[in-house]
Amino acid sequence: MQDSPAASTPYEVLGVSPTATDDELRRAYRLLLRQTHPDVGGNATKFHAVQLAWERIGSPESRAVYDRRRFDNTEPSAAPDAYAAPSSRGPATKSSLKTRMHGHPGGQARLRYLDLVREWAGRGTVIDDPYAPALIRSAPRLVRHCLAKALAEEATAQLVANLGIGFTAWHDIDTGGQTDKLDHIILGPAGLFGLLSEDWGGSVQLRRGELVGEEVPDEDRPIHHFDDAAKMIARGLKVRFTALIVVLPDGAVDEPVSLPKRGRRPMIIVIPRSRLVGVLREGLAGMERGSFEKVFELRSTLLNGIRFVNT
Repeated sequence: MQDSPAASTPYEVLGVSPTATDDELRRAYRLLLRQTHPDVGGNATKFHAVQLAWERIGSPESRAVYDRRRFDNTEPSAAPDAYAAPSSRGPATKSSLKTRMHGHPGGQARLRYLDLVREWAGRGTVIDDPYAPALIRSAPRLVRHCLAKALAEEATAQLVANLGIGFTAWHDIDTGGQTDKLDHIILGPAGLFGLLSEDWGGSVQLRRGELVGEEVPDEDRPIHHFDDAAKMIARGLKVRFTALIVVLPDGAVDEPVSLPKRGRRPMIIVIPRSRLVGVLREGLAGMERGSFEKVFELRSTLLNGIRFVNT
């Protein structure tokens, strides 16, 4: 989780500017310790994050090391290749991937990141490499989240790509309405699944039917928007999803959690990425698996009806 572009910087955790004095940093740390300590009703996760932030920038020496890395493009641990644009934007060939893949996973999120990072840098500023680790680390969280979102979608697609010839996947699907796009649709022997790939750079919980967490903006309603997007697809193509799956990085959620099926709304489950392949292959407990004929019929419907967002 700490390698995510969306993860808060130590300065953001402590609520101070990167230009804050050592005294301002120390006061912010002590205040947050008192406010977040579990013994006085604080949040244990936030308390731990405050301590980690202080370890990284609390002393002049550690702060100097962090700041040097923050603006150093040559840092080995920055793993710039993970942020770089995909080497090929075209569809995968049958010889290289077993799963039938359609669309461009992470394409829209990548383009939004590039637009936002140029807007943040300022008109007329020349950006030699928009994926330079130093640039990413210094960008606002909204900008970093767009890149983390793209990487999450690409990571999901990589897992899906090796499911086998019995699966078909569509990525960056246009809902045909005012709702957000649908990240992925996966069709296989276990059923028809809609997927949301996300990464907020921190852990999340399911509370009152919605995902919440320290790094999730208060105004965000990811489950609500995901459900709406899937509903638009289901109505437009006259199909029914077996389940909707929110895929998060390992560590963002401890164990799979779910919202039960309600009326025509399918079950919604939230899982760590390492559990995705098993769910797509085996389905869910108590779920009726589709027949080969049903899968073949659905594939034709989806191939003829799905449209992709403009990337």
